[in-house]
Amino acid sequence: MSDTSLDPLLDPLSDKALGTLVGSAVGDALGGATEGWTSEQIRDRYDGWVTGIVAPFNPDWRDARPIAPYHKGDGHITDDTLMTHALVDVYAARRDHLDAYAVADELVPRLIGEKRWVPELEAEALLLQRIFLAEKWLVARLHYGHVDPREAGSGNIVNCGAAMYMAPVGVVNAGDPAGAYAEAIEVAAPHQSSYGREAAGVLAAAVAAAFVPGATASSVVEEALRLAHDGTRAAVAAVADAASGVSDWRAAIPRLREAVTPFDTVGPAYREPAMDARRPSRIKSIEELPVALGMVLVAGGDYEQAVLGGVNYGRDADSIASMAGAICGALGGHASVRSDWATRVAEASRTPLEPAGHTVAEVAREVFAKDAERAARRAERRAPLLGEVGR
Repeated sequence: MSDTSLDPLLDPLSDKALGTLVGSAVGDALGGATEGWTSEQIRDRYDGWVTGIVAPFNPDWRDARPIAPYHKGDGHITDDTLMTHALVDVYAARRDHLDAYAVADELVPRLIGEKRWVPELEAEALLLQRIFLAEKWLVARLHYGHVDPREAGSGNIVNCGAAMYMAPVGVVNAGDPAGAYAEAIEVAAPHQSSYGREAAGVLAAAVAAAFVPGATASSVVEEALRLAHDGTRAAVAAVADAASGVSDWRAAIPRLREAVTPFDTVGPAYREPAMDARRPSRIKSIEELPVALGMVLVAGGDYEQAVLGGVNYGRDADSIASMAGAICGALGGHASVRSDWATRVAEASRTPLEPAGHTVAEVAREVFAKDAERAARRAERRAPLLGEVGR
């Protein structure tokens, strides 16, 4: 089980920020090995349920998928974490709330101009050389196409590509789910549209809700439902209902899959999407976010159980486990993330996991102060409109 001891040197904001960023990365790394496969295939391959860091599903990973020869498994973080850390770098540069133009001006140059260690490639590389086609869209549309950043996401396949790295938006808006939702919707605009953009907003809101003192798995999902729209809201509601009364992720897997199926455009064969897969719709949803929230409910906010649920669910397992890990890490703080997993992932990935959490916590403090100043100025300007001057 998780180490629940508290680090006395961490204030609550830093503790939860570390839980969010480290928890997200560890979930991503564990889920990478099982991504793309069914729960049944995963159990056959690993002789039972996956309960920790495992080797790649296919040992011959270089030749297994010519279009994506990535070394998943063995504790390697994937593009989910690489993009999350890149967004943290943008926050570190801007030191304030972000918008679509920050993505164009700060994130895209990092994708095409800065080499970093990419564990799945076992080499230093540009992020552009690792991110998949839906993420390369950012570069094609913003750098080469010079499209209006707030409109650039239109036309891309609709998937979880933006939602998978939106956890930092929730930290910067900690305790303000509505603010996190609005900022993530703006930040995701250059990348996604329709329910892919909506999922980014709801994921950020869920993380922000997990920072509220006394937050629980149930209160986080209630906030997600309050803010979500259209098919995303319906999918989260259906999965939450399916998770009700279930406390074991093993039993939850088929129930959550059945609940989300009517909203999922990919279809039963994850590697063979249906003809109308990933197209804009007001009645559909990505699969990953509702299932992650469902696993958070099933686990009662317990980090290890929610992440293992996502890992063994399969399909887009790394994103599901990463989202669940971010939310549970925010609920439980840094100590809720298994330290042995975190250490092995950091070592295997040659990527320290804690600096991103410390950085986004520092930025959040500065943003809180700026928000307070802006609120005070706003109140001062509005006072005469309410006839309050001189009272």
